[in-house]
Amino acid sequence: MTPEAPRDCPLCPRLVAYRQENAAKAPTWFNGAAPSFGDPEARLLVVGLAPGRTGANRTGRPFTGDHAGWLLYETLLATGFARGRYDARPDDGLELVDCMITNAVRCAPPGNKPLPVEEATCRPFLTARLSALPRLKVIVTLGDVSRRNVLKALGLPGSAAPSGHGAEAEVGGCALLNSYHCSRLNTNTGRLTPQMFRQVFERARDLIASRP
Repeated sequence: MTPEAPRDCPLCPRLVAYRQENAAKAPTWFNGAAPSFGDPEARLLVVGLAPGRTGANRTGRPFTGDHAGWLLYETLLATGFARGRYDARPDDGLELVDCMITNAVRCAPPGNKPLPVEEATCRPFLTARLSALPRLKVIVTLGDVSRRNVLKALGLPGSAAPSGHGAEAEVGGCALLNSYHCSRLNTNTGRLTPQMFRQVFERARDLIASRP
């Protein structure tokens, strides 16, 4: 199995229909299965749930063009996992350093909520993505749904690691570190602050350094 879904992936009928609906409304958008972005030798993998309609579905790069991307990429720049400047467009020249970003579900779902059957159908791509990173040491999951998908992609029960912000576990030879999702809802309500988010990636940096 390839670690990246084809742009016109046909596997989930509801997501295909939504993709076609978006393409009819906005034909200049990417409107496809968004590929992973970053360093193929990365020791850190950041896993979100699915592309946002006006984010990766529009731009073709994970977390690019929506609210969540500003906090994520500014945090990666601040903690040394990225260099350049994030300008919310895929040609901004931003590079990830020792880091890759992917999503558990590669196509934008209606209402930003993939169905469990869609998560399961897309999971082989996530499993392949994890396997294709030879130096992987730490996985940061953005939200508990992402955490459960990573665990299942590794062949474990979704309950095999604790939930909650900052929760850690050892899984599949890697450290798993969970964060609240950097969504507008979480940041606007103060559930997730920039400092809390940065601490997750500072911890990821420490975990990488501590692992042979």
